[in-house]
Amino acid sequence: MNPPNDDRFDWHAAERDLNTPDAEVVDLDAARAARNPDADDEEGGPVLVDSTDAQRPPRFTLDAVRTGQRRPILPAWLRSRSELADTMRWAVGHLLHTTAYHATRLPKYAGKLALRSPGGAWRLASGAVRWVFDWEGEQLRQATSETRDGELYLKLSRQRDRRVRWRGIVATFILSLSLLAGAAMAWAPSWAQWAIPALLVTLCGLAGQPADKPLLDTAVVVPRVARLTSDVVVRALAVLGISGISQAIAKQGNRAIAFTAPITRDGPGWRADIDLPPGVTAGDVIERRDRLAAGLTRPLGCVWPEGQPEVHPGRLLLWVGDQDMAATPPKPWPLLKTTGGFDLGRAVPFGTDPRGRVISIELPYTNLLIGSIPGYGKTAATQVPMLAAALDPYAELWCFDFKGTGGLDPLEKVSARYASGQDDDTAEQGLLALRELRKECQRRAAVIKGLPKTVCPDNKVTPELARRKKLGLHWLVVALDEVQELFSHAEFGKEAGELAEKVIKLGRALGVILVVATQRPDAKSLPTGVSANAGTRFCLRVMGQIENDMILGTSAYKNGIRATMFAKKDKGVGYLVGAADDAQIVRTFYVDGPTAEKITDRARALREAAGTLTGHAIGQAAPTPAARRDTLLDDILTVVPATEAKVWAETLTERLADLNPEAYGDLTRDQLTAALKPYGITTGQVWGTDPATGKGANRRGVERQHITDAVAERNKRRGDKAA
Repeated sequence: MNPPNDDRFDWHAAERDLNTPDAEVVDLDAARAARNPDADDEEGGPVLVDSTDAQRPPRFTLDAVRTGQRRPILPAWLRSRSELADTMRWAVGHLLHTTAYHATRLPKYAGKLALRSPGGAWRLASGAVRWVFDWEGEQLRQATSETRDGELYLKLSRQRDRRVRWRGIVATFILSLSLLAGAAMAWAPSWAQWAIPALLVTLCGLAGQPADKPLLDTAVVVPRVARLTSDVVVRALAVLGISGISQAIAKQGNRAIAFTAPITRDGPGWRADIDLPPGVTAGDVIERRDRLAAGLTRPLGCVWPEGQPEVHPGRLLLWVGDQDMAATPPKPWPLLKTTGGFDLGRAVPFGTDPRGRVISIELPYTNLLIGSIPGYGKTAATQVPMLAAALDPYAELWCFDFKGTGGLDPLEKVSARYASGQDDDTAEQGLLALRELRKECQRRAAVIKGLPKTVCPDNKVTPELARRKKLGLHWLVVALDEVQELFSHAEFGKEAGELAEKVIKLGRALGVILVVATQRPDAKSLPTGVSANAGTRFCLRVMGQIENDMILGTSAYKNGIRATMFAKKDKGVGYLVGAADDAQIVRTFYVDGPTAEKITDRARALREAAGTLTGHAIGQAAPTPAARRDTLLDDILTVVPATEAKVWAETLTERLADLNPEAYGDLTRDQLTAALKPYGITTGQVWGTDPATGKGANRRGVERQHITDAVAERNKRRGDKAA
């Protein structure tokens, strides 16, 4: 420490003071506190500028109030018309069930009362006698006589005499009134002569009821579920084996887990909003859902942890239901109750969340991607929006089932295009459909471009425009179930993926809606251009992070949206992304085969009345390709000799037309190019001589060797399949 820069400083005096035995030691902290008592904290110590107390924001500030989240005045079921109607239906149904249950047991209850009435009469009579003669105080009076406290005994005896005197008067008065009433029964109406004894029997029967045998049976057995408390949640989180949580609890106890709001009832369960310790994410807890359920001692289907990445990665929303979701009876699809049609411009009821609330999705202006491993409800989830589209008589349906199990068969009777199977023909029909969709998108874009802004201000199909038949802008909904069979097809997969990517990008505003379902979400089976442009995604159970993010979007797994947490019994349960601001856990509505047939019968009748039944539904075959896929390559080799290495495309179409006019009579150069594309054959510049003019020129054509290689590859593949 440097001395002060002052010529008047006396170094000798300072040295003498330090060496003096009587020097005083000063407590600097106490001296500072004495000089500035306002700087002390509540315990009297100084507040450091970097301490938690110094940095703690004021508890009540205007900014804090402004940024605070306002809780709804009314509960969710009162703010939603559908939930209010559902709650009222439940309440009325519960009341009717309880009333009918007890009404059928009235004879049983009457018999119980009659059998218990003698015992009840004896209880009432003995109780009245004990009351009149003050037998309740007899034990105390006897105890006083044994202690030989004469004064207290006389005092208690006089008190008893007074009680017995006035209680006897009251009892005599009541007994006299009862006798008079009994005598008057002879002149009472017949209904009273029956009603009063029945009332007396009822009162005596209730008085004679044993404590462990109530009169009424239980109409509704309510499961007894323990209340969810913060201690229970902390204890469950502590056993998950997450080091960040274990270390924080070891240091801070229960304070390591912060509850941002009180644990409250939320539907048929409890909701807890939790801030996990620093460094622990909601995904860490979600992937241990089974251990969390074990820590809470609840069935796995009752425990549903969700992340809230929009708040921060460590925010966990834990909902614990009263009943296992898989054991809860599924709610019927709301559209089953309707008798008329459905406007596809409205939200489609898709399923229910763990709280039992109906979750809806919007089909226009989006595309739906559904994925899972086999056997967890993917086709059933695909069927729900397609059945809703079928009930809109102005919506056109194209359905393709590349698995061939008939999951979409009920929709065949209302579909303009339909195919089902695992063969090459079904794959080819899917490819042709995508080609037609691409052309349809171009046509619709031209129609929309020509409409005035007053009719189409946003350059997209609106529900009003979809109802105008002349424009041809009706909703066009295309279902591609098990689409991996098409996208991974050796001949058609590449082109199908390119076409689907174009359609899914352009069709959103043009009224074209794709519903794509796959059980193998990888780059080959599901092109990234398709998965990346699906606005709504539904992922049922998958086995890994890659599959999870292929369906739900990049970083979904990292943000705690993990379809890997679903168990074997969680069939039909998945994560829904894109239908709301936050990801939702949804159990899809299940429509069985016979019910689906009834729905499509109603849908067909609506379409017949509206005059919109077309295509496959009325027996019209889909347009066949301009070139025959099964014999095209062989026919080209027939008309192009081995000595001719290259040939113009227009020359080739003329030769094919001469070979088979019925199959190739209208074949154009562009159609030939499209037909060769699935085999990887492209047209290039070919030098040749024009037979009409005799002059040489470069024109688009093909090489015979490319055709030969494609035939060899096809034959090899067919041989492998046969083997």
